[in-house]
Amino acid sequence: MRWQVHSERSLYADEWLDIRTADVELPDGRRIDHRLIRTAPGAGAVVTDARDRVLLIRRHRFITDSWGWEIPLGWVDEGEMPRDAAAREAEEETGWRPGPLRPLLSIQPSNGLSDSLHHIYRADSATHIGPPSDPCEAEQVEWVPLADIRRLIDNGEIVCGTTMASLLHVLLEHLPHSPLRPEDITRETNYDPERRFLLPDLPDLFS
Repeated sequence: MRWQVHSERSLYADEWLDIRTADVELPDGRRIDHRLIRTAPGAGAVVTDARDRVLLIRRHRFITDSWGWEIPLGWVDEGEMPRDAAAREAEEETGWRPGPLRPLLSIQPSNGLSDSLHHIYRADSATHIGPPSDPCEAEQVEWVPLADIRRLIDNGEIVCGTTMASLLHVLLEHLPHSPLRPEDITRETNYDPERRFLLPDLPDLFS
């Protein structure tokens, strides 16, 4: 049931993304033109403290004209390690420098349209450095109790797919006898969170 790609061509490209069309053959033999978006990867962090609170930002997203709580998340720059990008984004967006980061999960939030891959890391502490470097990123920066996460999701106050998946993953770790506790699990993933991102990794981007 694999879809076969016969060709791709770019419709529009800039420094952020490449909008393309692909000639795709479906398993039943039909051929369609399918739109897709190729982008550089992103990186973010779930930062918690000893009081079982998580560091979140509340911001407005103009595309959906909605407000919501999110983990700090942003682009991985060329030549940058995803872990370093996650730490940088957390500090820039919140004013808190996360403690040691470890891989949490990888997520493709819209894999029917885009190849965007988000590398998410986990920290158990943070040090306050000062105000966020870009005050336009967030309306609020708060330490939110993990116990409130389910309510915020149910109330539509957390709608970002990457944020939701990451926080639910952390909540599972906190369940009694959870198989996802860090000390009880061996992580096997299909990506290398220690690998530096380079533009040649995206051979079709901007071509």
